[in-house]
Amino acid sequence: MNSDLFALLPAPLLAWYDLHARVLPWRENPTPYRVWISEIMLQQTRVEAVKPYFERFLARFPSVDALAEAPEEVLLKLWEGLGYYSRARNLRKAALVIRERFGGVFPERYEEIRALPGIGDYTAGAIASISFGQPCPAVDGNVLRVIARVTGTRADLSKPALRREIGNRLKAVYPPGRCGDFTQSLMELGATVCLPNGAPKCGECPLAGLCAGLRTGCARDLPVRPEKKARRVVNLTVFLLRCGDCVALRRRPEKGVLAGLWEFPNMEGKLSESAVREHLKASGIRVLRLSRSICARHVFTHLEWEMGAWRIDCAEPHSAFRWVTRDALRGEIALPSAWKAFSRAVFSDPPSA
Repeated sequence: MNSDLFALLPAPLLAWYDLHARVLPWRENPTPYRVWISEIMLQQTRVEAVKPYFERFLARFPSVDALAEAPEEVLLKLWEGLGYYSRARNLRKAALVIRERFGGVFPERYEEIRALPGIGDYTAGAIASISFGQPCPAVDGNVLRVIARVTGTRADLSKPALRREIGNRLKAVYPPGRCGDFTQSLMELGATVCLPNGAPKCGECPLAGLCAGLRTGCARDLPVRPEKKARRVVNLTVFLLRCGDCVALRRRPEKGVLAGLWEFPNMEGKLSESAVREHLKASGIRVLRLSRSICARHVFTHLEWEMGAWRIDCAEPHSAFRWVTRDALRGEIALPSAWKAFSRAVFSDPPSA
């Protein structure tokens, strides 16, 4: 990649950013704590979706110390709907490290930031540059897309070695005194102008005069992506167990998809009514009424759940589960979005007399 081309990026990007930067809540006061929380929330999540979560989170946990003291159930409930719950757990783990190792003061050195739980190269670079003014690139999908189109490269930028090369070339041209703005200008361009999955807005781009992708007419086809593997499809039978005004939940295993989070009891496979009755009897659950409920589908990155549910009214609460009310399910329990359709369906019919 042409080093001279990278040297030409800061001036037009910064001039454009000064005029077109979006007003975002975490940009108003870019302390390391606020930048950290926002960057973790923004992973795999749209900006507009993050805004209310960010405000609620900062109101409840305004500091590292407050986050370190957070009860996990409260933390996960605040995170409900953002997905990838390990991010929330790692926030608390990192807050504990900052309190114990750094006296509650966010570390400034890139290497120390990078060593915190849940923080990778990108997030460490964002915090170091935006909050501490250091020439530390934050290379994410938006930045890779901008660089691929500007340089016209057809290389596979998902390879770590190429990501590192791009980071090193960007680091060499970071403008003193405006490191944070340069990081954010690259992010902003990729998010609002050099768009994915469609036509980039080349007529609005401050780098149009430098862009090899625009000049050769291939910008829309860049970056080149390796072919994705097909998702694995898993069929699940979900048991919506009711007893009076309560519904049964259980914890998922501590490893794997949605590790350690609450779920409706379920098992793999498409069970017939007779198989459901047999399973419930073998589990010691006395059934008063059994009926089909809704079907739902949930897509993860590499996995797809096809789910069919049965509504079961029970004679008594079984000790294998946690039985919660509708209010507790809404206000206290962090239930992943995979189960949201069922949380509505389970209370849609009156319980058996």
